[in-house]
Amino acid sequence: MPAQINLEIVTPDRALVSQPVDEVQIPGAEGYFGVLPGHTPLLVTLEVGQLWYRVGQERSFLTVAFGFAEVLPDRVTILAKVAETAEGIDVERARSARKRAEERLTKRVSDLDFERARLSLLRSLIRLQVASRARIRG
Repeated sequence: MPAQINLEIVTPDRALVSQPVDEVQIPGAEGYFGVLPGHTPLLVTLEVGQLWYRVGQERSFLTVAFGFAEVLPDRVTILAKVAETAEGIDVERARSARKRAEERLTKRVSDLDFERARLSLLRSLIRLQVASRARIRG
């Protein structure tokens, strides 16, 4: 069994992470799940959520949204439409997005607008949560 997992996190714009890790937790469509070296192969869709990975005793946090995760015994590949590291999150922008989404939810016009506002609110809340993790560590 491999000692570590090679983690790759990629968006259409860039590669965010490419390194060996000890453990990773992924927000899958059926809920969060953890991956250790030697995990059974798996392909899942991603939900909007917080992803973390651990190297030694240190955890790093990211937001991910929309995409896929391929899990193999020695490798995890995350192909996400959107992903941000905790350090890369603009907290003021996330707060503004949260406020706009909350306002749109109170003015519900159509189901499509409601769903977009709901996803926008969820993304902004996850971004704020992940950004707070960076402040706690730093």
